[in-house]
Amino acid sequence: MPADNLIDGRAIARQLQDELSKRIAALKARGIQPGLAFVRVGEDPASKVYVGRKEKACAELNIFSETHVLPEAASESELLACQKQKNANAIVTLCHSGTRDIKQHCLRADILVVAMGVAEFVKADMVSPGAVVVDVGVNRVHDPAAKSGSRLVGDVDFTAVQPLVRQITPNPGGVGPMTIAMLMQNTVRAAEVFIS
Repeated sequence: MPADNLIDGRAIARQLQDELSKRIAALKARGIQPGLAFVRVGEDPASKVYVGRKEKACAELNIFSETHVLPEAASESELLACQKQKNANAIVTLCHSGTRDIKQHCLRADILVVAMGVAEFVKADMVSPGAVVVDVGVNRVHDPAAKSGSRLVGDVDFTAVQPLVRQITPNPGGVGPMTIAMLMQNTVRAAEVFIS
C-alpha cells in the first residue's frame, strides 16, 4: 500500500490530541471538566466499536464521558428524550445502497464520501480516476485469519480503489481517528466557551 496518496488520520489525530492535552490541563486548572455523553441504540458490533473508540479517547485525554445504551427497539421519541435529558447533539445521516444509478453518481464525483454501512460496497469501477475518496463506513466482517475472527473494513473496496484515486482514507485509520480528535477538540472548545 503506497503511502503517497493516503490521508493519515492517525497522524493528524495525534497532533490534535497533543494540542488538546494542553488545553484540557488549562481548563482543569480553572476547575472545568470537559465532558461528553454518548447515546448508542442497540448492540450493533460496529456501533459498539465506534462509540468505544470515542470513550477510549476521552479516557486518554482526561475528558469525562458517559454512555447511555438504549434498546434496539427504542422509539424516536425515546431517543430524543434521552438526547434532551443529556443535552447531547445528535447527527443522523441516512444513506442507502438502493439509490438508482448509484454507480453513475459515484463516477461523477471528484470527492466521494462514502457512509453506506455496507462493507466494501464501492468497487473500482464505481470511482473515477483521480478522485478523492473518504471512507466513513465501519463494518465488522468475518475473517478467520484475524486473531478475533473478524476485522473492520470500510464501505470502499480499499485494495481495488486505492491505485485509481488521487487520495483515499484507509479504513480503519482514516476518518475514525480524525472524527474522534475533532470531537475531543469541540468538547474542549465548548468548555472554554462556557467559562468565558
